[in-house]
Amino acid sequence: MFHKEGHKIIIITFVIVAASFLLIDSFISIYWLRTLLMIAFLVLLLLILQFFRNPKRKTVINNKQVIAPVDGKVVVIEEVFEKEYFKEKRLQVSVFMSPINVHVTRYPISGKIIFSKYHPGKYLVAWHPKASEENERTSIVVENDTYGKVLYRQIAGALAKRIVNYAKVNETAKQGDDAGFIKFGSRVDLFLPLDTNLKVELNQKVRGGETIIAEM
Repeated sequence: MFHKEGHKIIIITFVIVAASFLLIDSFISIYWLRTLLMIAFLVLLLLILQFFRNPKRKTVINNKQVIAPVDGKVVVIEEVFEKEYFKEKRLQVSVFMSPINVHVTRYPISGKIIFSKYHPGKYLVAWHPKASEENERTSIVVENDTYGKVLYRQIAGALAKRIVNYAKVNETAKQGDDAGFIKFGSRVDLFLPLDTNLKVELNQKVRGGETIIAEM
């Protein structure tokens, strides 16, 4: 199953690869070169298909828990001053996605969407300390009566040139549901209450929609 954000790119890539195969077969007679080029185009198609895959996840909805919004590796756990919305100290947990990870963003908690804002910006590498404030990004805050307010921030990386965000203010978010997509390498930051009970550690791999990040 592939994400809808990749349908157009997948079709275009398939047409390019098919046309390239025909041209290579027609005009290149050197066997090793023809084989090498065909393999290269086939690898390109497979990489595109892998990048836009959208596997189903078994989310166990729990209003006392925050789940991973994306697949990847936990690269930051620290207390920070969140400037944009809370304007107070929060616990930041950041998950970095490599180009081979699933890039679907999922709602970390259920509740009402009370803030959603897009920021154009730079394309620093996603693990850069200033990426959270200077890169292209979106900030979304979801609130429920049990856990309170959680801000998650989609951050573009050096390769990512488009962030897709489906969260709209006053709509209801369902934990684990599709909340957006970041194309070609990125990171998501979570900003949680300081007294939250953290369930992950640095360098741990997490699965979007399934891994528990924190709980009350």
